[in-house]
Amino acid sequence: MNHPFHRGCLAWLGVMGVLVVTAGCSPDSKPGVAKKDETLHVTRVKTVAVAPTEVQRTTLQPASVHAYFRAELRANISGFVKELKADIGVYVEAGAELATIDVPEMQMQREVIEARIRRLVAEEQRAQAGIDLATARVRSSEAQLAEAKSKLSSAEASLAASSAEFNRTEDLVQRGSLQNRMLDEVRLKRDSEQARKEAVTSSVQSAEAEVAVAQSQVASAKADMEAARAETEITRRQLDELDVLLSYAVIRAPFSGVITDRFVQPGDLVREASEVGSGKPLFVLSQIDKVRIRIPVPETDAPLVNQGDEITLTFPSFTAESPITATVTRRSGSLDPSTRTMMVEAEIDNPEGKLLPGMFGQASIHLSTKAAANMLPARAIRFEESGNAYVYVVDQDETVSIAPITMGMDDGNSIEVLSGVEAGQRVIDAHLSRFTDGQKVSVLVN
Repeated sequence: MNHPFHRGCLAWLGVMGVLVVTAGCSPDSKPGVAKKDETLHVTRVKTVAVAPTEVQRTTLQPASVHAYFRAELRANISGFVKELKADIGVYVEAGAELATIDVPEMQMQREVIEARIRRLVAEEQRAQAGIDLATARVRSSEAQLAEAKSKLSSAEASLAASSAEFNRTEDLVQRGSLQNRMLDEVRLKRDSEQARKEAVTSSVQSAEAEVAVAQSQVASAKADMEAARAETEITRRQLDELDVLLSYAVIRAPFSGVITDRFVQPGDLVREASEVGSGKPLFVLSQIDKVRIRIPVPETDAPLVNQGDEITLTFPSFTAESPITATVTRRSGSLDPSTRTMMVEAEIDNPEGKLLPGMFGQASIHLSTKAAANMLPARAIRFEESGNAYVYVVDQDETVSIAPITMGMDDGNSIEVLSGVEAGQRVIDAHLSRFTDGQKVSVLVN
């Protein structure tokens, strides 16, 4: 039992036990190990600061193509379609005939009005003849009046001579130079001339009355003439009105364009557009050599859009082609209450007809107003499975906190941060690791 080998083994075990106990009882053994492990597992990261930057704002919105002008052509008269002269896809010039409508009852009305005008023209001619006749009567009456006045002057002269002779004869008789018989003869002659003067005076008055009557007849004939002319003019205006209605029987293109729809067949009964049940239009005409691009801009960006702002347009139908560049031609200036968007329009020449009304695409409007925005590199932003964005914020003692953010403008390289972090805060740049709230990191000096 006291074999030297056994004693040596016991001694060695004793030493080892002391060593183990000594190591286990040392007060600095566990903290030292923990500090070493902790130092080994601290992740080194690079950070970027949230930087306020003046940026050119853009807004990406859906865009749709519309004809520059689009007209639904309807009939303004009721009748049967007599002839079609245009069909879908046909290009027509302004004023070209597209269809004719048969309205025989109006043609009959026109013939009746034309006959009435001919009768009224004859009435005018008869009234003119009445004027001519009355004018001739005036001239005749005036001639008779002149003749009567001439006779009156002659009668007055004769009466004056007879009166003078009577006075001289009466003086001679009183002196006894002549007999009374001579005075009687002269008196008789004087009285005869007086009677003739009175008769001629009556003729003058009668002639004057005839002149007045003839002049009244002239005035009456002229009034008849004016009435006949007015009646003729009224009837002619009725004919003009009917001709306007008859012109509606020909459907014409109001502008140059393409027939994009046709809803009528030869022989169809069409009704005046104002009538109930007039239905669809006869044709739809669209001008597409120039088109309008309409873009609904949301309320947040609407105040920043100005006429002349640059627009970049892309269409799924032309993925292999370069984007189309245009400018804002006009803005509505008000929001649609139902969508809270403002309509913006751009005009684009379309000589080849490549852009068709109804096409949809995307429009990026480069707003002329620059704004200061908190920007971060796109690589520094993470996303949850639900799609919500967040960043890892590193505070001054190098502790990580997770901050959900709201994103704004995205130019492909940088993203605007609307909320969640403030300017000057630092966040972890691109990194493969995931971090937790309160986790310590080691920030590398940039």
